[in-house]
Amino acid sequence: MWTAPRFERLDALKENGEDVVAKGTTESGTSDSRYGDIIKSTSLIGASSIVNVAMSVIRLKVLAVYLGPSGIALFGIYNVLLDLTSSMVGFGVQSSGVRQVAVSVSSDDKAKVARIERVLSLTSWILGALGAGVLIAFARPLSTLSFGNEARASGVALLGFALMLRIVAGAPSALIQGHRRIGDLARMTVLGAVLNTVAAIPLVYFLGEDGIVPSLIAVALTSWIAAHWYARKIALPRIRLSWSDFTAETRLLLQLGFAFMASGLLTAGSAFVIRVFIVQLNGVEAAGNYQAAWALGGIYVGFILQSMGTDFYPRLSAVSNDDEACNRMVNEQSRVSILLAGPGLLATLALSPLVMAVFYSTQFADAVPLLRWFCLGMLLRVVAWPMGFVVLAKGKQKIFFWTEVAAAVLQVGLTWVLLRTVGLAGAGIAFVALYAWHGLLMYYLVRRISGFRMTQEYLLLMGLFVGLTGLVLLAVELLPFWPGLVVALIGTAIGSWFSLAQLVRLVPQQWIPNQLRPIIRAVLRHEPILSAPAADRA
Repeated sequence: MWTAPRFERLDALKENGEDVVAKGTTESGTSDSRYGDIIKSTSLIGASSIVNVAMSVIRLKVLAVYLGPSGIALFGIYNVLLDLTSSMVGFGVQSSGVRQVAVSVSSDDKAKVARIERVLSLTSWILGALGAGVLIAFARPLSTLSFGNEARASGVALLGFALMLRIVAGAPSALIQGHRRIGDLARMTVLGAVLNTVAAIPLVYFLGEDGIVPSLIAVALTSWIAAHWYARKIALPRIRLSWSDFTAETRLLLQLGFAFMASGLLTAGSAFVIRVFIVQLNGVEAAGNYQAAWALGGIYVGFILQSMGTDFYPRLSAVSNDDEACNRMVNEQSRVSILLAGPGLLATLALSPLVMAVFYSTQFADAVPLLRWFCLGMLLRVVAWPMGFVVLAKGKQKIFFWTEVAAAVLQVGLTWVLLRTVGLAGAGIAFVALYAWHGLLMYYLVRRISGFRMTQEYLLLMGLFVGLTGLVLLAVELLPFWPGLVVALIGTAIGSWFSLAQLVRLVPQQWIPNQLRPIIRAVLRHEPILSAPAADRA
């Protein structure tokens, strides 16, 4: 009988119920407390993301029911256009602001934090107004490029207001994130999600397709309100900001933000070009199916990736000069992330027809094969992301820029070829190939930058989940429906049980209710132990 290997046992449950915690002490705290911090922050972000996802599902369901695939396609194209232009004119100042705030907070320099906040706020307003002007000025050519005619130029122009609000909301969000106020970030996400839904649904319901852009404006406005509400709770000293201080800080924000701008621009640009390819080759409904599969493929891992940007990136930035600490944090974050992401992606893959019908409708059946490939690609994305944050935290802007350029060219090129040879599912296969290549590249680069090596435990963990996901994908694609479903459900059950068993050992034992400890002991008692390397053992 197959049994899961037992990784380092951070928490031991004695037969008499006593708590024995094996602690691997380092300068950054015990290993169980570090894993506990990662899981706690991810759980907080995850809990808020559940609400956000629920609200997003409601909004998407309204779009799907009342507008159909063509409405979802329009929503996707407008959204990508908004992402593209906000990346272009936002200059990455929100992300660079997070890094600057995090470094200043770690040195307890409140005056510096106040100066960064003031500069970030003023710069965001300037860039937001600039972005709105760009969309208004170029509304006609952008409409022609995006939709094939000028009929939606007024919608593109109105999108400028959503762009301005999105960029302006970045300043208070960066302040909260740089302070690692995870609770406030979670509450901000929940409040924003509820307000977004309450504001957006009536617009789509009463206005139809004409309500899509106003709904995006409403979402941006309510997100800004939520961010501003929680940012005002951070007490900062009053400062006088001279022109020289403003220009110096702004120059630094823009220099640091270039890599983020390039990343966002290339990502949004690739997404935009791919959707244009799909519309040209397969029609607007195919673009709607692509949008539906893309949204569902990332809906589960979204909170994990969001947690990396929200909590992991500021923590990594604060110790960016310590290679050993950086490498340890990447292994720990990667391990927790894949344990959390694996079961959800396996379940989504196994039940993809049902998931698509529940979240959208049966009209989106053609999106199911695409969704399956996206699930495998998203797992590889979870593997690659923590390593990528090392490049950012180390300030290696040129390396980050060129890796993003290469990734964009590869994805667009592969998608173009595979769309013409395989059909719509080719876009999903291209996504898998992208992150298989990107993960290997990032591992090579980060190993050269900081001497990073994956631990034996993480390598085995990654191999298990990539193997299970590949097996489930092959089963549902190649086997008849019922045999494929059975194999997929068995694979999902194995991955879920394994993840739960490992997460129980990684969290501080006091988190486990006393009533559940006998059950956990009974379930885990017969598992063989896979010894951890000496560096990881307590």
